[in-house]
Formats: sequence, structure tokens, C-alpha cells
Amino acid sequence: MIRWPRDWGLQVRMIVTVLLLAIVYVLFIAVLISLGIESLLLLAIVAVILIVQYFFSDRMVLASMGARIVEEAEEPQLHQTLTRLCAITGMPQPKLAIVDSTVPNAFATGRSPGASVVAVTSGLVRMLDQEELEAVIAHELSHVKNRDVMVITLASFLSTVAFVIFRNWFLFGGGGRRDDKSLWILLPIVAAVVWAASYLLIRALSRYREFSADRGSALITGHPSHLASALTKISGLMERVPTKDLREVEGMNAFFIIPAISGSSVFDLFSTHPSVEARLAALGKMEQELEG
Repeated sequence: MIRWPRDWGLQVRMIVTVLLLAIVYVLFIAVLISLGIESLLLLAIVAVILIVQYFFSDRMVLASMGARIVEEAEEPQLHQTLTRLCAITGMPQPKLAIVDSTVPNAFATGRSPGASVVAVTSGLVRMLDQEELEAVIAHELSHVKNRDVMVITLASFLSTVAFVIFRNWFLFGGGGRRDDKSLWILLPIVAAVVWAASYLLIRALSRYREFSADRGSALITGHPSHLASALTKISGLMERVPTKDLREVEGMNAFFIIPAISGSSVFDLFSTHPSVEARLAALGKMEQELEG
């Protein structure tokens, strides 16, 4: 079983991001309490929704992607790869799913290492060689080991509350307090600021966790260049995938190893993933460290 040395620079950036997010949320809760919000039932409703999402996220994601769980008899080579990598990491083996799609990609979902799924598209399996495929699966296993689905779900809770308040306040949020003009004006403004700030911080946290999963893949396989080669292939061929196919799966971009974006790229500040160039640079640095 491999050791997982920490990248302290990356860890510090993630910790600072989480702390900033916590400060935003604490201030938001303080404002809600000080304003004497009577519609706190909204918090409970959103909490129930996110709890359901947390416990059933794997089924929801697989259903939205049209993924199907495959047994070892159906995909023996993929199962053997997954079994070997899990033995290296010392973690429970997730279920394996296949998505019938020309878009070359992979994702992991599930609330914990013991209740997770690693999925790959048929386009990815056809495109990558065995070493590159192992590196991609190792990347997804790193997400599972790091409990990234749980982290992002929890981080998104109050951001979701703020967004719902901002969007629906003028219709439902005032309740019996519509005579309180300061509340009527201030709350949606505060909610909008909280949502915007948390949106950017959660995107930053997501990008840092992608770097962490890349690092995990490099440590599991011992060859950062294999993941670098896979990322290069995936990003290069993504441009040749029909726009219709890309649009069908864009809603899953936060889960993918590389976002499926039709048209021009989004600004890094708003992206859930680092740029491919930044990831390749980090992997190249790791390759040099391992060779040294």
C-alpha cells in the first residue's frame, strides 16, 4: 500500500479557501439571525434536499448520464485494473460503470469510499492505452479516497440556501414580514453577495481538489506522465466531439476529469477545473521529483 505524502502548498490553499468560505457562511447566518427571519423553514427544506442528494448522489448521477453498472464478466480488463489500483491504495473497491458516449471522459461519485462508483465512457476506453486508462481511473479513485463529493456537497449547502433566497425572496421569502422594508431590501442583497462569494470560493476549492486528485493518480501509478498523456489526448479530442454530444453532458462537468465544453473555454476563475496547461505543468514537476 502506498504512502500519501502531503503537498503542503496545495493543502494550505485548500485550508485558506475553506476558512474564507466558513467566514462568509458565519456572516450570512449572523445576518439571518439578526434580521429575525421567519422563513427559516427554507433552510430545513434545502437541508433535506441536500441530504437526499448526499445519500443518493451516485444513483442520481448515474441515471442522468445513462451509465450502467458492469460486472467483471462483462468488462474483465477494466475490473482487473480497478482491483489492482484499489489494492495499491488500500481502499474498498468501488462499483464500475460504463457510459455509452463518444465524449472521452470519466468521473467518480458516491458519499464515501465504501459507497462509490467509478465510471468511464466508451469513448475514453477506445481512445486511451492501458497505462493512460489506469492513470485516469487512479485520478477518480483519488477523488473517492479524498471524499470530494462529500466535501463539495457540504461546502455548497449555505451557498444553495443563499441562491434560493435571492431567487425566490420576493415571491415567498417575506412571509408575514413584508411591512419590514429594511428586511425586504437587505436580505436578497445579502443573499446575492453570499452566493457570489461562495460560488467563486467553491470553484477554487474544486480546482484545488482536481490538482490533489492528479497528484494522487501520479502517486498511485508512479508515472505522472501517463496521466499527462491522457489529459493531452482527452483535451485534444474533445474539440472534435460533435457539439450536440458535448451539450448533452455539460451538466456533469464538475464531475468529469476534463470539462466537456462546447464552444470557447470558460474563464479560469469560474471553472471547476484548472486549465489543462496548469495540470500538465504540475504533473511535469512531479515527474522531475520522482526521477530525482
